[in-house]
Amino acid sequence: MTELFRELPRLEDDRIVLRPLSAGDAPALDRMRQDRLVARYLPTFLYENRYPDIHRVMDGLYTECLAEGSLILGVYEKPDLAFCGLAELYGYRKELRKISIGCRLAREAWGRGLAVRAVRLLAAHVTEEKQIEIITSSTLVPNKASARVLEKAGFTLVAAGADEDWGFPKPLPTNKWIL
Repeated sequence: MTELFRELPRLEDDRIVLRPLSAGDAPALDRMRQDRLVARYLPTFLYENRYPDIHRVMDGLYTECLAEGSLILGVYEKPDLAFCGLAELYGYRKELRKISIGCRLAREAWGRGLAVRAVRLLAAHVTEEKQIEIITSSTLVPNKASARVLEKAGFTLVAAGADEDWGFPKPLPTNKWIL
């Protein structure tokens, strides 16, 4: 991922900004990652869950995490730039010009169209600036809200109920999406 992102991007539209997280975001990120309702449809192996100390997580976001193949940006709502969640790119495959995308928001940011905007901004950036041709995403079958986000962002469901490893004892039925 460091090959694709030599500089960390700042992306924005009229309602949101996607940018690297700062130390001041640690308390809000910590609250979000501990919210069981937020986490119910997320893989167990997300970077922000790797370390119990949120400051250790913050220290590694743009070194360790980026080197391992994930770019995580904060999602902030204008005008006050309040932290709303995370948008992520991962699984970069240079030879295929392919990348995967994900978004997770704090509960208080749900239902306002912010996830759709974040996914669209990231997708536009990687296709226009990084020459990515294939963008994929996965959702657990019961996660209807995330499926709707992807549909609104222009993704197409290409496989329904395929077993995938989300870090639980058994693979879970997952829907596969492509843009």
